[in-house]
Amino acid sequence: MTDTASSPVAASPIVSPQGERVGFLLVFLSALMWSLGGSIARFIDNADSWTVVFWRSVWAAAFLLCFMVWRDGWRGTLKLFRGMGLAGLAVAFCFATASTSFVVALAYTTVANILLMQAGVPLLAALFAWALFRERVAVATWVAIAAVIVGVAIMVSESLDGAVSPIGDGLALLIAVMFSIATVITRRFAHVRMTPATCLGTMLAAAFAASQASALGVSSHDMGFLFAFGVINLGLGLAFFATGARLVPAAVAALLGTFEPILGPIWVWLIHSEVPSARTIVGGAVVVTALLVHIGLEFKRQTRPARAGVTGVPSPN
Repeated sequence: MTDTASSPVAASPIVSPQGERVGFLLVFLSALMWSLGGSIARFIDNADSWTVVFWRSVWAAAFLLCFMVWRDGWRGTLKLFRGMGLAGLAVAFCFATASTSFVVALAYTTVANILLMQAGVPLLAALFAWALFRERVAVATWVAIAAVIVGVAIMVSESLDGAVSPIGDGLALLIAVMFSIATVITRRFAHVRMTPATCLGTMLAAAFAASQASALGVSSHDMGFLFAFGVINLGLGLAFFATGARLVPAAVAALLGTFEPILGPIWVWLIHSEVPSARTIVGGAVVVTALLVHIGLEFKRQTRPARAGVTGVPSPN
């Protein structure tokens, strides 16, 4: 493999059909873990968002560090941190920025607006992959991306008729851009394990939140849910994503990530008895259908010979 330290652009990764299937599953599981965030947050009584971000990030960082030590040992973990290079630092910065921007954006705009911006992540990831690395995207992926954007737009359309802040929407767009860049980098530098990068990202977010929080003390009740918020929702989700996104095309990884805003309202409905609106149900049906059809086509494609330059297959040029 090309060393990221000696080449600014790594060679396109070659992944076996079996490895790509594993990548599909892991990226989906990351979206599944992230979708639990809203339900867990509803159980937390502390009103200071920065305090919540701090403890969530601390627990996530602790989980990811323990995971790496268990898997690779202390020496292996240190080697991973040293070896992640500029690509890993960029991913860490992206996750830290996205996490921080999400909290600040909530003070200026609605969650619905943020979700609508995040629906554009697959499109942005595909555009960045094409613009930076000339990774072409299959027509079927573009069609699925368009369907996802339409579906999420239907879901959040009920909340878009109020006054919105350009600052809030700007931060929401920044979240989508940062996550798209992280997705493309993780895929492009597939030989670099990004778990330490995600761990560093949570550390950076925790450090910044600590500087903004009015107080860091929380009740034992809140601490239990903050533990779940950090370990299950954020830490495990990041571990799944960092591992799986190395194995699938950037656009497909971002596409699978849209299960997060779809499943989130479902968990809130099942756990907190908040019934989704008709538009949420219709929009969610559109997105889930598009994702399932696209995934089915991707698995079918794997049974045919790959064509150079399409959906992550390297071009000979």
